[in-house]
Amino acid sequence: MNKQQKIESFDPSQPGLADASVFGLPFTAEESEIIIVPVPWEVTVSYGAGTSEGPNAILDASFQVDLQHQEFPELWKLGIYMDEAPEHWATNSAKYKSLAQPIIEALEAGEDVATFPALQSDLDKINKVCKDLKNEVKDRVLHWMKQGKKVVLLGGDHSTPLGYYEALASQHESFGILHLDAHMDLRIAYEGFTYSHASIMYNTLQIPQVSKIVQVGIRDFCEQEVEVAQKEGNRVLVHTDMDLKAETFEGKTWAQQCDDIIASLPEKVCISFDIDGMYPWYCPNTGTPVPGGFSFEQAAYLLSRLAETNKEIIGFDLVEVAPGDDDWDGNVGARMLFHMCGVLAKSQKRNVGQKIKFNR
Repeated sequence: MNKQQKIESFDPSQPGLADASVFGLPFTAEESEIIIVPVPWEVTVSYGAGTSEGPNAILDASFQVDLQHQEFPELWKLGIYMDEAPEHWATNSAKYKSLAQPIIEALEAGEDVATFPALQSDLDKINKVCKDLKNEVKDRVLHWMKQGKKVVLLGGDHSTPLGYYEALASQHESFGILHLDAHMDLRIAYEGFTYSHASIMYNTLQIPQVSKIVQVGIRDFCEQEVEVAQKEGNRVLVHTDMDLKAETFEGKTWAQQCDDIIASLPEKVCISFDIDGMYPWYCPNTGTPVPGGFSFEQAAYLLSRLAETNKEIIGFDLVEVAPGDDDWDGNVGARMLFHMCGVLAKSQKRNVGQKIKFNR
């Protein structure tokens, strides 16, 4: 059965196929236009844990997502497929995460890791395996890109997209990052870990093709991060949660704020969405929740509005979803993932259907 036959025989009003890929869709990787690369990794987490289980939680929850998206009703027909992560990614994540904890504990106690040969050796091993992961992610992403696929990344913690950005940089001369997050992630080798989740945007700035990072929802940062942002000048634009809320209290609408954010972006944009950018009740089990933030609807509106402009969305990552005792975090993550796939497809001029309008 070819793809068109599958589209004609598939009933999107029924529950997703349990033996199918993400969102219960019947398409193979070859038949799908969007490939999701899952990266179950959280070696350097220093507070809450569980993000390595995020991709599977989102996959499980995706089968309950209704495919008749109001804004992108034909999205499912394009085909969305979740790649299978190499087994050693999850194995190494667990192994080296356990090695990282004594290092973190020593630092929190005010110790100098360099004075403990065993800890320094473990730190060196962790930095090496994190670099290896970065390179493997890059290779995996390029494997699919070379087949003409639109590739997105699903973490894991926020360290995971660095290889993805490097892959995009090999395909695009210049692009920006729209970074939705509670944190600036501009720390330099946080806790000694070169590829820390808290250093992802600092490391991203080392990629010459990344011309600008526009941060939205920021409400937790340190002195070093402020220094990095200010040193970079116009290359890093920060919209703190405090400033955004103050503007709304004084009469500025979210639509106006979105337009300002979008106008500051370069022609090509990759979206980096840390789920803790939203209010904590959306994903309460994420690793480092912070009071404040934006709503699911605000985020979706900003991304949809971006897709309607002449900017080109070239990819996205969704990170830091950590499942709890129930399915809520995975449920929220799966729905945001589906919306972001629609935003990407629309920006790429793919047929996602006409927005459904109801009588009111």
